Amino acid sequence: MFRDNPSIPLTALATAALLLSASAQAQTPPEKVETVVVTGQASSLRKALKMQENADNIVSAVVADDIGALPDVNAAESLARLPGVSVQRDQGEGRYVVVRGLGPDMNTITINGSLMPSPEASRRGVSMDVLPSGLIRSLEVIKSLTPDMDANSLGGTVDVKTLSAFDLPKSLLSAGLSASRDSLSHQTSPAGSLLGATRLMGGTLGVAAALNVDQRKFGSEDVETDGAWNAGKLAGVELRHYRPNRDRAAFATNIDYKPSEGRSYYARGMLARFSDDEERDRLTISNITGGSVAEGATATVRAERRLRARKYTRTLTSLVLGTEQDWGDWTVQANVGLGNGTERTPEQLNDARFRQNNVAGVSFTDTVKPIVTGPSTLYDASKFTLNAFTLQKRASDDNEHNARVDLSRAISLAGGTKLDLKFGAKLSRREKKNDTDQWSYSSGTATSPNYWGAGPTTLSAFVTGQTLDFSMGAIGPAMDTAAIRTRLAALPRDAAKVAGASALADYEMHEDIDAAYVQASLDLSPAWNVLAGLRHERTRFDAAGFASSVAGALSATQSDKGYANWLPGLHTRYKLDRATSLRAAWTNSVVRPNFDQLSPAVTLSSTTEASVGNPLLNPMRAHNLDVGVERLLGEDGAVSAYLFHKDIKDFTYATNLAGTGDWAGYTSVTGYANGAKASVQGVELSWQQPLRMLPGWMSGFIVGTNAAFTHSRADVARYDTASQTQRVRSSRMPGQSDTTVNLMLGYEAGPLSTRLAVNHKSKYLLQFGSDVTSPAQDQVVAGQRQLDLSVSYKVTPAVQLTFEGVNLNNEHYYTYVGVPQLNYQYEQYGRTYKLGLKIALF
Repeated sequence: MFRDNPSIPLTALATAALLLSASAQAQTPPEKVETVVVTGQASSLRKALKMQENADNIVSAVVADDIGALPDVNAAESLARLPGVSVQRDQGEGRYVVVRGLGPDMNTITINGSLMPSPEASRRGVSMDVLPSGLIRSLEVIKSLTPDMDANSLGGTVDVKTLSAFDLPKSLLSAGLSASRDSLSHQTSPAGSLLGATRLMGGTLGVAAALNVDQRKFGSEDVETDGAWNAGKLAGVELRHYRPNRDRAAFATNIDYKPSEGRSYYARGMLARFSDDEERDRLTISNITGGSVAEGATATVRAERRLRARKYTRTLTSLVLGTEQDWGDWTVQANVGLGNGTERTPEQLNDARFRQNNVAGVSFTDTVKPIVTGPSTLYDASKFTLNAFTLQKRASDDNEHNARVDLSRAISLAGGTKLDLKFGAKLSRREKKNDTDQWSYSSGTATSPNYWGAGPTTLSAFVTGQTLDFSMGAIGPAMDTAAIRTRLAALPRDAAKVAGASALADYEMHEDIDAAYVQASLDLSPAWNVLAGLRHERTRFDAAGFASSVAGALSATQSDKGYANWLPGLHTRYKLDRATSLRAAWTNSVVRPNFDQLSPAVTLSSTTEASVGNPLLNPMRAHNLDVGVERLLGEDGAVSAYLFHKDIKDFTYATNLAGTGDWAGYTSVTGYANGAKASVQGVELSWQQPLRMLPGWMSGFIVGTNAAFTHSRADVARYDTASQTQRVRSSRMPGQSDTTVNLMLGYEAGPLSTRLAVNHKSKYLLQFGSDVTSPAQDQVVAGQRQLDLSVSYKVTPAVQLTFEGVNLNNEHYYTYVGVPQLNYQYEQYGRTYKLGLKIALF
């Protein structure tokens, strides 16, 4: 299984098991232990370990105390501390979760057990930055799926659990206030939280509610070439200045009613709202004389000043209603889940473009972070003339409703053996819609349908007078969003609408899944448990959209597809002793393609060029094998090692479909295809432990480290029209880092608690180029390493002061094309410092 990857030795797991077993007698907790009251970081470690130890499957967890102790703005960054888990960042902030080298669209996010739809039009992956970390009770990454779970994740399922009053020994009311400072924008941002829980009606009714609001005003600076290199010479570059404001507001409430033993009812609701208000001011260099320019040489170029100003708002709502009832020997669980994700972008200034041609004497230095220099005319607003205005608005909706029933029974067999039998069914109905409108204004006469109207046409009429603060060179004066919007306000919209761009991004899709399963968990001995079962999922999919002819005529398109999957699973756990467990799992999963890949849109640019979606794509299917060993170290420490392997069929990727099927006579068709096979394999190692065995003050240290070493291969192909042969390449899978490492050093003594955390992620393939068989066109994200610090001090048992420092090493984001020396994107976003106050009111 692992023989094709020498970096993952076959003996790793066996060696770990032998070492742990050999030390079992010396380190096994004694029968009689002293009672120790544990709080803070050590307490959160103990709770997470208990969740992982009690699970029938392979789970990694973070609990509320742990999340609160980390300098994490949102849930995605909290998950990045777990073995085999990393995040994809947007402007320095964790957004999407990657599990075991598999990207966010191959993983599933659930809230209180119910699927969380994605507010983004094109994808399934949920942007976790919508969820503030202070709202969450626990996060679980489920890496091996049992038959009673949805089989829709290849890497893992992330379950977000909100607080219940029955999680606490008594009533609670706490509040928090904080302010953060961004080093790049020099902006200060506030945040606040309120959390309460109590039990009423003689302890039978539990009510818990949490409210989080926070704002982040920050900046980022970006230099992008978009891969425009010609034999090491620069063919184009953009300098981008961002000043976004992000606002979050989230509310969660759990109501639990337990009127008697064996009867419970619950309602778990969550509403999260995230808005991103951003202005992107940029200087674009293109049309270089001779096509490209060498570093240090000068050239004549086209220069453009461009502005985008937009605000989008994403909302996630989840409501789960359910009950659990004991009916004699049977336990019945039933629930209904309602999930909704929306994204609204009201009319935005998509592009305001001003152009200056034939600017001589422009040069650049540094191919990694290109710094552009030029004559004074390059930064003179009066030299730029209006080229075009483009407006856009968009609305996307993702609704998923589900209902399920589960019946279980514990049966005592001969000899005291215990059998837990469980079976059930689930219905899921999902609807994904997107509606886009776009308008364009250009030069012309007053009778032209898309005339930009009377008024000044030089950039000097649309600047604020302030020079942009950009550390990677000069851009010029800041463009004035208000002035541009004033110019556009009175212009007619209907005549300027771009019909093709508006219609081809529109679609409506329906995905209905009916599932049933049966599973049994059997204790073969006091030390050995086996869980086996079978799940069946039947999927019906249909999509409706539009196609555009070469002449631009629009027509409706529709497609449908149905398929079924049988998904067996086997899990086993064997306890070598009270502290050491061996685990193994064989599971099967199925993940549907992204919605943009399934789009029925067809765009015929010419008689030989097109771009298409593919609603007939097959889902990705995987056979997964996990084997591991875990050992508890006292009450709140553990060490573990896991090997995993995934065989994947029908891996989906973008490629040129020209020369195949309906596109035999074409030279370029951008579309999607199913790859024949792919695989992911790796090893996860983890160790965390309070060092109470050390003498004196050193006993307050807490250490933790985990690492994942992963290897993937995927076969991708395109048809070569010149040789009339299929060209195949074996490559790593997009989003997969070979190495992820987390290091944590904490210290707790009396009222003081500190944590220093380092997160490292090696390079990964972001996306293939236009020719998927050419590694020289690959867009690769360079390795990243981030250092964060948190400090808290309890002034009194009820009052706590906190300090957090994020990205203290000022790490940047860098992508390149083919070789590390050639920039695709270099973005820096600085450090963030945060001061906070937490008060327990009772």
